[in-house]
Amino acid sequence: MNFLKSGLQTVLGAQQPNQAPSGAETVELLVERVTSSTLLDDRRDACRALKALSKKYRIEVGIGMNAMLQVLETDRSDCEIIGYCLDTLCNVTSPEQFEEEEDNPNVTPNIGEQFTEIFIKNSENVCLVLSCLEEYDFRVRWAAIKLLTNVLANRPKEIQEIVLVSPMGVSKMMDLLIDSREVIRNDALLLMIQMTKGNGNIQKIVAFENAFDRLLDVIKEEGCSDGGIVVEDCLILMLNLLKNNPSNQQFFKEGSYIQRLAPMLELSPEQDQTGMSPQKVSNLHCMLQVVRSLVCPSNPQQVIGSCQKAIRSSGLLAAICNIIMTSGVPPDLLIETINTIAEVIRGDSQNQDYFNSVIAPCDQPLSAIVLLLMSMVNEKQPLSLRCAVLYCFQSYLYRNEGGQTSLVKTLLQSSEQTTTITSGQLLCRSLFSTDPLSNWFAAVSLSHALLENPAQKEQLLRVVLATSHVSKPVSLLEQCTQLLQQSTGKFQSKVGLLMLLSVWLSHCQLAVRTFLSIPGTIAYLTGQISANEHGDNEYLMQGLCAFLMGLCIQFNDNSVEEHRREFLCQLLIKRIGLDTYNKKLGEVSKHESYSRSAKQPQIRVTSTATELLLDYEFCRLFKTLEALVTKTVNGFNAGGENITELTLSQEASGLVGQYKDIIREQDARLQGLQKQLAGAEERIGQLTQDLAQSQASNGQLQDQNILLKAQLQAASDLRQQNPTSMLSSASSPLHVLTARDEQQQQHQEDLERRLALLTVEQQTDRSKLSYYETENSRLLGELEQLRTRVSAAEGRANETGGELEKVRKDQEDLLELLTDQENKLQRCRMELKRLTGQSFDEDDDDELEEDGGEKASNETNGAQDNKPSAFLC
Repeated sequence: MNFLKSGLQTVLGAQQPNQAPSGAETVELLVERVTSSTLLDDRRDACRALKALSKKYRIEVGIGMNAMLQVLETDRSDCEIIGYCLDTLCNVTSPEQFEEEEDNPNVTPNIGEQFTEIFIKNSENVCLVLSCLEEYDFRVRWAAIKLLTNVLANRPKEIQEIVLVSPMGVSKMMDLLIDSREVIRNDALLLMIQMTKGNGNIQKIVAFENAFDRLLDVIKEEGCSDGGIVVEDCLILMLNLLKNNPSNQQFFKEGSYIQRLAPMLELSPEQDQTGMSPQKVSNLHCMLQVVRSLVCPSNPQQVIGSCQKAIRSSGLLAAICNIIMTSGVPPDLLIETINTIAEVIRGDSQNQDYFNSVIAPCDQPLSAIVLLLMSMVNEKQPLSLRCAVLYCFQSYLYRNEGGQTSLVKTLLQSSEQTTTITSGQLLCRSLFSTDPLSNWFAAVSLSHALLENPAQKEQLLRVVLATSHVSKPVSLLEQCTQLLQQSTGKFQSKVGLLMLLSVWLSHCQLAVRTFLSIPGTIAYLTGQISANEHGDNEYLMQGLCAFLMGLCIQFNDNSVEEHRREFLCQLLIKRIGLDTYNKKLGEVSKHESYSRSAKQPQIRVTSTATELLLDYEFCRLFKTLEALVTKTVNGFNAGGENITELTLSQEASGLVGQYKDIIREQDARLQGLQKQLAGAEERIGQLTQDLAQSQASNGQLQDQNILLKAQLQAASDLRQQNPTSMLSSASSPLHVLTARDEQQQQHQEDLERRLALLTVEQQTDRSKLSYYETENSRLLGELEQLRTRVSAAEGRANETGGELEKVRKDQEDLLELLTDQENKLQRCRMELKRLTGQSFDEDDDDELEEDGGEKASNETNGAQDNKPSAFLC
């Protein structure tokens, strides 16, 4: 303090006793000294004193900010005074509050942000600080980095825009990463992390400034995953450059940087005994996030596919799978690893096959999938881990027909055929356990085995279960239906079962037929839809039941006599009403869980397990089929008749609807082309008319030009003859001849001016004529193209109309066949009446048909009894 006081006395001069200046007065005198002193040493001493006072008297020093900026411009050659000014500005704009100013009531928490706003009003001030980064002196470069970090923390968007327009602004900051002084490099990393947040343009520039090479080099120098906090900072910056930036993702893949990540995720053999340090866990966590940024489901599919292939070929997938097989991995890291595997294998058949081949190092070898499913169905495991396993299992089944088939086969196997537990057994046991959350996990997992796979939906109908409370085995579908009707108070279980049944019945008429054959199903659904219970969860339950009821109508093949489409629609209209049904169906998409689940495939862990209700793929299915179900149900009248398509079957109705849409689209395009054609023809007509007028005007001008040239030649000849005439006519007065000569000269000049004017007009008209001819040629070409497109559109419309006409003709032939069959049936009925003397009405015919149907059904069931035995749970 004595040194500081002596320094202030040197700068300010000696003070009179008992007249010590206040802090504001001291700062004011120092600022005046900075701006008015002619000696560099005086300005340097004043800047040093201002730096010392800037923490306690931030407001007073900040008011004199312009003096610091003036020094940055004028005294650029002196690194010491530049360092003092940058440090002073850094203290003034600091987003944090200093201890020295805690007792000052005038200092507000956002005082640094206010001074930052004043500082960046002139963008040249930021450019001035950026130019200081070029100075190698430690005092200048380090202070400039800290100042940029402060103003960026206070006003990030504004600073990013200024840096973007500043010449070589990003390049100057990137050069800091190769500084040999670790303090400079590490603080530059923190600066670049803030600079690249949320700005795609800066991210692209940084990436193309060889940022990935420099960051990976620093990571390798620091020891990869075993390194310190610097490794984590490098990975965070890399994550900023890759996340939600397809351009940088593609650049990262094409630059073979994925291959350089693989060794960083390999764990040493001693890892099981030594464990992991907290910093190593953080580093591995950030590395996994970098990998996930390359294969995130929200990325373009082309980028995802190429990155998944590179991750597999580089050995990175094997290294990630090795982490989940390693003991002693912390739970947070294990969860992130499972989520990373999920996105690396999602939709990639080769990666899915590799993951299926991973075997856990246990006493009794188990596949990694079975080991993970054991954790998912275990009630003692953390909720976040169980959700991660479900996401991984869903990604394994996503567009993986082989994996879906294998899962269903494990359900068809009997317990005597296998000595190890299978994924099907785990899911089946969990589906019927007493834990509602386990029921939900199992139901969602099974539903993903049926997505976009009608063959497995029919195969799953063959699964039968042996239960202790019934004498004969029951099918899996029947058992799910019974649990749905009997589960009292298990709301989460019911939601899971309803989602499973909805996925199962969609686009599968055989499943709908089997479901409708189970007693009490329609009565249960009708009762749930018409319930008067209120609340978000009750509305969701009623909406899911309404959706399942709609699927039973939409995909009904009318093979179950008492539950035909017309009957179900008539029951729905009379018992519930169309308005009520539509309202209940719409409650699903209004539920909070729907909006949360429909955003992304990964299940986000919520505060409580009871908030896990809807699944992402189910939300997609509901969004796809809701409008179709509503249209089908509302197409029936109170009598159960379809008022929209009376004669066509369901398949034909869908086909005709597609053709109608195609024809409607073709008509719209045809009308648009015809409008363009009419406009082009109108423009061509106008240009043709203008062209004709220009040609006529040009002809007139040419005639006038010829006439004027003749007149000019005649006047010239007459002028040449004037001297001879004057000699021969001595009696003519001289002044008369002179006047006549002047008149002829003036007339000749007028003719020359008119000729020049007509020449200019003729050239102008020729230019216009050339333009009109060029424009006419272009429009004629466009007209020909439009005519070609109209002809093609008309041809496609004719082809579509022909196909529609063919479908209609097929339907007419079908109706004629049905009419012939009805006539033959009538003749047979009359013949039987004549021979037996008994009358046969339509009810007798129906009984005959039902007897024949039951006989055929018994034969079919007999054939099915010879199929492989089902899995006994």
